[in-house]
Amino acid sequence: MNTRTDAAVIGGRRVHFIGIGGCGTSGLARMMRSRGAFVTGSDGEASDVTRSLAADGIEVTVGPPAASVPDGTDLVVFSAAVQESNPQLAAARSAGIECINYAQALGAAQADRTAVSIAGTHGKSTTTALLSHVLIEAGLDPSVIVGAHCPQFGGGTRTGSERIPMGALAGEPGIFVAEACEFNRSFHAHRPTLALINNVEEDHLDCYASLDEIVKSFRAFAGLLPAADRGGKLLIAHEGAHRRAVASGLSCSVHTFGWSPSADFRVEFIPATNEGALYQQDACVVSWRGHLIGEHNALNAAAAAILASWLGASWRDIQRGLESFAGIDRRMQKIGECESPTGARFSVFDDYGHHPTECERTLAALRSAHDPRRLICVFQPHQHSRTRFLLEQFAQSFGRADLVIVPPIYFVRDSEIERTRVCSEDLVERLRARGTEAMAIDDFGAITDRIAADARDGDLVVVMGAGPVWKVAHELVRQHGAASQGAASRAAATCPPRAAASPTE
Repeated sequence: MNTRTDAAVIGGRRVHFIGIGGCGTSGLARMMRSRGAFVTGSDGEASDVTRSLAADGIEVTVGPPAASVPDGTDLVVFSAAVQESNPQLAAARSAGIECINYAQALGAAQADRTAVSIAGTHGKSTTTALLSHVLIEAGLDPSVIVGAHCPQFGGGTRTGSERIPMGALAGEPGIFVAEACEFNRSFHAHRPTLALINNVEEDHLDCYASLDEIVKSFRAFAGLLPAADRGGKLLIAHEGAHRRAVASGLSCSVHTFGWSPSADFRVEFIPATNEGALYQQDACVVSWRGHLIGEHNALNAAAAAILASWLGASWRDIQRGLESFAGIDRRMQKIGECESPTGARFSVFDDYGHHPTECERTLAALRSAHDPRRLICVFQPHQHSRTRFLLEQFAQSFGRADLVIVPPIYFVRDSEIERTRVCSEDLVERLRARGTEAMAIDDFGAITDRIAADARDGDLVVVMGAGPVWKVAHELVRQHGAASQGAASRAAATCPPRAAASPTE
């Protein structure tokens, strides 16, 4: 991208963010201000994020969009939630002000940093936060933008050092770790030095016509990496990432990780003890016993470990970081213990899973780690198009649940015609046909009441979805138990998904 927004000239610019209340946009706004830009913003709704920005001295206007931007603005950054018809964006364009989207602005901010982009259909937020935590523990002081709330570094963003302060890369441009979302091909605007591709599956079929198109999009992303002699490195999963189609012929160096002995880095995991180990050329370079459960999180941890080592962290520091990472909000997050009106005690978890693979892996991990009497899942499908295209996969993914409760599909950016083609009852029918007990309940309050009334000792309830279904988990704990792990107090600090936006925006 050839634009005046390169990081070297961000300082001194007057930048206005439209949709500044998103997790990513708010973090990027803070980051640009720390680099010397004068930042303002606007958002349709007040939130803890907008109030926090205002408290930090960033002028934020809340409410219906104005037909103008602040005087002197010479760059407008808009989130993916902002439509082209937005009056403020239209006014800026009419005035000849440079306007770029969030992904382009993020790429510009990466330009003079040692940038690490974390891509894949699943695991981006967890791996981004985990890598960032490891780097912080190792004293490498990264900048971070992650699409979830990570209590251990105070939220979803942080601004780190301009130069790497220590380690093998001391003195090089500062580390900048960010999620790279494939939605609408936004990760093509990134400027990574290092990149991870965790996995590649069908998703975002409202903007991709097929899996082949998705694979090609990931290949284009991988092609952004600099050549190996300029430090470009790609870490890609040995299994499940279409690595041959994505990575063949790239000029950067390519390394694989996974369960296979053929991988450059081989992972081992013992579910019963939650222990993981990473091998390179048959030598164990690091082992750990972490807090994150599930085989998928063992792979996430391994990927974070490899990237951290490339960035100069010692294996000892990497082990300490992996073992001390406590997780992020809405990823198999325990909200609390509850007691029903009849005296039954049950646990409540919250999870962001909204793709069949994510749902299946989460349920498998929870059942293996907690061995509940019953595993009850409240799953809110996210987008009608995703639900329709992946309906059979969703029906297969809930086989480990004893009961699935399905509220109405969360309407995001689909057309009204798409909205008529599938509903929550269609998923319930498919689940019942496969022998899974399931029911559709339209109201969150009715779901909460039903669970509390029917709960049995030892049940585990997991609330899943990228929409507002997280409210069910918190309401259960509010009414029937005490919040654990500070989850209730952090709920307002998280960034719920915004319509038409990618998770990081």
